[in-house]
Amino acid sequence: MARFGAFSRLLGLDRPPHRHDHWWHEHRRQLLPSYRDDFYVSAIPAETVTEIALRIRHLIEECVPLELPVEKITSPTSKIITKKVIKAAKEAGGKEHRSCVVYCLLVNKRWWKHQAQVELWDADLHALRAVACEVIAKQIIETEEDTSFLLHEVLLKRYSIMIDNKPTKPSNVIEKAVDLHALRVIGSSGYQKCISYLWRGWLVQDENDPSTFVEYRDKDNTSFWSHLDPDRMRAPMYQNWTQMLISFVYLVLYTLAMNSVNPGGHLDVVEGLLYAFTLGFMCDEFAKVWKAGPAIIGFWSAFNSILYGLLTTSLVFRVIAFSHDSSDVDWRQHYNILSYNFLAESIIFFALLLVIIVGFLQAFLGLDQADDQVVEDTMFIVQSMANALMQSPDFSGFEKFNHPFGLLLYYCFTFVVMVILLNILIALYNSAYEDIYDNANDEYLGMFAQKTMQFVRAPDENVFIPPFNLIEIFLLALPLEWWMNKTTYEKINDWCMATIYSPLLLVSAFIEVKTAQEIRANRARGDGDDDSVEEWEQRMGDLDFEADGWARKVENAKSKLVKMQEGEMDEKEENEEMEIGKLREEVKELKGLLGELVGMMQKEREGKGKEAVKIDNPEVESQGVDSQATQVAEDGDGGPSSSSSSSSSSDGK
Repeated sequence: MARFGAFSRLLGLDRPPHRHDHWWHEHRRQLLPSYRDDFYVSAIPAETVTEIALRIRHLIEECVPLELPVEKITSPTSKIITKKVIKAAKEAGGKEHRSCVVYCLLVNKRWWKHQAQVELWDADLHALRAVACEVIAKQIIETEEDTSFLLHEVLLKRYSIMIDNKPTKPSNVIEKAVDLHALRVIGSSGYQKCISYLWRGWLVQDENDPSTFVEYRDKDNTSFWSHLDPDRMRAPMYQNWTQMLISFVYLVLYTLAMNSVNPGGHLDVVEGLLYAFTLGFMCDEFAKVWKAGPAIIGFWSAFNSILYGLLTTSLVFRVIAFSHDSSDVDWRQHYNILSYNFLAESIIFFALLLVIIVGFLQAFLGLDQADDQVVEDTMFIVQSMANALMQSPDFSGFEKFNHPFGLLLYYCFTFVVMVILLNILIALYNSAYEDIYDNANDEYLGMFAQKTMQFVRAPDENVFIPPFNLIEIFLLALPLEWWMNKTTYEKINDWCMATIYSPLLLVSAFIEVKTAQEIRANRARGDGDDDSVEEWEQRMGDLDFEADGWARKVENAKSKLVKMQEGEMDEKEENEEMEIGKLREEVKELKGLLGELVGMMQKEREGKGKEAVKIDNPEVESQGVDSQATQVAEDGDGGPSSSSSSSSSSDGK
């Protein structure tokens, strides 16, 4: 019975029934995607999410009121983004809606980035506030202790906001962080745990509610037959492996096609498979854009689309060549050569940077026409400008070209191209390289998250990886889906997937059995499912640092700054530290005032000593008496110092 159940699972016969039994009772469906964005509904009303986002915006405005160095915001010991600020951000949604706070922070990041582009005079301030949103979001993710709540409610639940009195398309934090390139959020431990679970297929989208992610129920099942499920091909890890294998086969087909030219213009089996693969890839790219929107388009998507376009053009020329009669050898051979030329050029395809030089070209042509009223040196001008672009200028030809203006203009063009533009290009590439190199780890995590989301954010109930998607389109969807009962249609899809992916399912089932054994061992130790025992952890359980007193020594060795950051110092101790700091500043100021007072007293004593010397000298006694009288007249009755000086002088006599 167990093996029969495993066979039923492999063929998809044990799949639970869906809510609707017939296609006609559902909303309209697309040809390729079975899941639609129309089915996604915000977990919290969009009006409420917008209100929470505006609360957080006000918090950021008040906590970051002026421009500061970025280190003041991103530092772990920041005095700007304190625990009170993070706590206030958490309370913006209250206890009922606290799950959408991180999403609202990313919405605010997008708002601040947009405002930085609109208000350039305050761009640095708005960019700093966008960074503050990321820092707060990362702290909230990393300090959340409930892993299940973090994964299912904070990171994977979909939320919307109101724009123009209409709710936006629901999205989750995982998607939002990838779209905004929020590397601090992507690099947080909780976010990476979620990405790891999605990549392995431990978190999968519910078949009945695609906006909800559920745990893979057989994650810890050590039975080999339980993992022979065609739905496991929805895991991004297995899809990636399959795509790499198919790409290798595609390159082999391309190599064989290029080395087996058919002069007659006929299509052989290899070329037929090559063009079928290309058609499957093009349909897959179109389906991704149709389901996920323009956000999924990247550089490599555009690159692949152009490459597929070249191969399609090659196929068109082959069809044109084949349409000519076999007796018309010249035309058939002509289009056949064009086809293979397009096929060969596609392998050396690179993105070209077009440099607009129309201004200089027009100036040179104007000088040529002004010289003899005839434009006759066009090829010479174009060739000279091309040589300058290739860093090989030729100045000799311009000595007689409308001298001296032609030579001066060519000097200017060469200077602009070889000195200014080239150095600017080098500086831009150097700056981009330094930005990536200095933040290489987070950039890698961001690229990995983006790759994972390419498989997750535009899912399909039935995973047919190109070129197998042609089977879904032409053998299943078009002839069957529009009239067949949905349950029967899904069973047929499962049978097809089980047949196509049977070798890969055997390999994946073996891997998942090993993984299930590791999960059970981790749970027996009380560790997480994805933990692994490292070298330093093998003997850690045999030691007791509390008993031998080592833990106390380490605790005493920690600095107060570390304790404050770890939250081991209570609010009273933190206030005491702040008061001590203020007292130190006041003592420093008092010492400065005392130093100034001592200096004044020393100067006064030096002045009195000079007066005493003058009185002891008979030649200047009268002058001393006059000066004292003058001083008494200026000071009025404030002359105790003078009387004391006189008495001391008489005592000295």
